[in-house]
Amino acid sequence: MNALSGKVALVAGGTRGAGRGIAVELGAAGAHVYVTGRSTRQQQSEYRRPETIEETAELVTAAGGTATPVAVDHLEPARVAGLVEQIERESGRLDLLVNDIWGGELLFEWEAKLWEHHLENGLRLLRLAVDTHLITSHYALPLLIRRRGGLVVEMTDGTAEYNAVNYRESAFYDLAKWAVLRLAWSQGHELAEFGCTAVALTPGWMRSEMMLEHYGVTEANWRDALDRPVESPYPDPGHFGISETPRFTGRAVAALAADPDVARWNQSSLSSGQLAREYGFADLDGSVPDAWRYLVEVHDAGKPPDTARYR
Repeated sequence: MNALSGKVALVAGGTRGAGRGIAVELGAAGAHVYVTGRSTRQQQSEYRRPETIEETAELVTAAGGTATPVAVDHLEPARVAGLVEQIERESGRLDLLVNDIWGGELLFEWEAKLWEHHLENGLRLLRLAVDTHLITSHYALPLLIRRRGGLVVEMTDGTAEYNAVNYRESAFYDLAKWAVLRLAWSQGHELAEFGCTAVALTPGWMRSEMMLEHYGVTEANWRDALDRPVESPYPDPGHFGISETPRFTGRAVAALAADPDVARWNQSSLSSGQLAREYGFADLDGSVPDAWRYLVEVHDAGKPPDTARYR
């Protein structure tokens, strides 16, 4: 607790999912968190979902932290520039940037060949996944590098090791997630001389609001989905037993941000399960799910669900 007291974090894309979990855990650790997104109580994004940045900020407060919600479309450079100016004006520093902007769930088509995939949607997906991160880092990094020890966390799906040898659902999705991995590596290269660090981080199979809704369950009864056949890219819902909460990823980011030797991870590709073993934290239920090892050894190997040894 309070390991991040006095630190200022920007969670770009904190409306829901991993971004929300990260914002809450950073706040609980003492950081002041700027939470951005396009969905507010006054206006929804094209997701048309109920989660808002104000709600995320309230969850940060409930966890004992402080937060400032700011409505930002990270594809608009002027809006991002204004956001960083606000952070500098109000807080005078930026210690942690989490690039979690995504927004592609409704755009990509599972296993569609490149020539079959809707082109406009595929290109929009890439802009949301890559351009937003570039724009945000362009404006935020000059403030972050003023102090040594600054950290950039690029959120993606899959480790570099896994994505290097596995096709990720569609050419557009595959490229988007690989690009973010490389972006973390590139930023780490440029930040090192300023005493700052950049990493890529992937959750495991995350029980986001959208995933819970997909399975027709809530966080309170999520295990009811394990034997429930539903249409899913995962062939057997029993594998859902390896899933984790967004707060598990949040604890991974908080642990990184509190590590005085975080530079040892510079340019690395990391997973929530890997960092849980390294730093000794657990998910909300006390378990330590290791989803990426499970995917390789059980799911991808075609074995029946067996999560007991992996959480």
